[in-house]
Amino acid sequence: MRLSLVTRFSALVGTLLTVGIFIALGLDHLLPGQPLLAAALCLACVVPVAIITVRSQVQPILSLFRALEGTVTSYRDGDFSFSLHWPQNDELADLIRAHNELGNVLREQRRDLVQRELLLDTMVQNTPVAMLLVADAPQRADTVVYANLAARQLLAEGRKLEGHALPELLAHASPALGEALARGGDGLFTAGEGEDEQVYHLARSSFSLNGRKHELLLLRHLTAELRRQEVQTWKKVIRVISHELNNSLAPLASLAHSGAELVRRGQTERLPQILETIGERTRHLESFILGYARFAKLPTPRLERCDWPGFIARLSSQVGFRLEGELPQEPALLDQAQLEQALLNLLKNAHESGSAPEDVELQVRRAQDVLRIDVLDRGSGMNEAVLTNALVPFYSTKRSGTGLGLALAREIAEAHGGRILLSNREGGGLAVTIILPALTPH
Repeated sequence: MRLSLVTRFSALVGTLLTVGIFIALGLDHLLPGQPLLAAALCLACVVPVAIITVRSQVQPILSLFRALEGTVTSYRDGDFSFSLHWPQNDELADLIRAHNELGNVLREQRRDLVQRELLLDTMVQNTPVAMLLVADAPQRADTVVYANLAARQLLAEGRKLEGHALPELLAHASPALGEALARGGDGLFTAGEGEDEQVYHLARSSFSLNGRKHELLLLRHLTAELRRQEVQTWKKVIRVISHELNNSLAPLASLAHSGAELVRRGQTERLPQILETIGERTRHLESFILGYARFAKLPTPRLERCDWPGFIARLSSQVGFRLEGELPQEPALLDQAQLEQALLNLLKNAHESGSAPEDVELQVRRAQDVLRIDVLDRGSGMNEAVLTNALVPFYSTKRSGTGLGLALAREIAEAHGGRILLSNREGGGLAVTIILPALTPH
């Protein structure tokens, strides 16, 4: 651009000098002896020509600069639809070409961005999860700034929610939703009663945007999914119970028939063996049914004082293990019968894992307000799929397993306000950890 202006200015100066020389020579010939008058007449002729010439050369450049300023302002405002044209083949043409290429790039990026935004909005609007974005407005808090179609259907029968205060919307919604929001955190809640009962999962996330506090609320309708899972669970329970009953009743029927036939023949010497086998199968079946009943009707824990030496002594009389570390000095407040049942299941699993009996360990530790009980073995451990499903009721990798041992231990831990964790040990084996609140009796 500088070279173009220098070239134009040089050409203009040369032209004016040439014109001025010719005019000066002509006036000097016409007005001999009057140089001042000749110079004045020369300037009177040259200056208008210079002004007209300069304007004719500079005006297109000034117009181009104004056009550039306008397009840059449009780009700043998000409008990339403008382009410029310059007829000359100089540096300014290169500048305009680069400017137009920049506009094309910005237009392509804006089109891609609009398409992505449209796709994202379509996905958000059509998701079955109700989404609410709530922000603190200058005049009032908890104002809805975005809501998808599912949220509109849930809270306002399809009407627009943006700009409304969340408390006003909740006043016309299910009381269970307001209670779930008031509790804080994520979780399940139930709305309606009887046949109209619906189950939802509430998830919430807080963040800051443009200096204002925002909260994203996600409400997922789980009724249909939970009912489907319930049906699948019942089908699995029926299959497991049917399989176990058939495995026990078929031999019992066969043994009873054999016993009756031996009595008819008068060959009673084998009857004690047959009756013993019938009794063994009956006890196995009874234990199986009691396991299901215990899982289905787990009572609320009856918290009582538990002295660890006596508790561990009773436990070791039923199943073998090696106590690792010192027991806590303070007694605990828990349901001894339930915790004993949970640990019996875990210790029996440890012995059935392929671990050597002397490698089955039990640790009881207390750290501040948490009680940690570890059952450790050196068996085969669990792969990722088994670790994921091991705590699910009726899931078992054993041929004769009911899938209730770990599930019952989990129910007992959660009934005490705790949780249970599974992890593979370094060097082989499994670690099952029960974490309970460390309640101390007064």
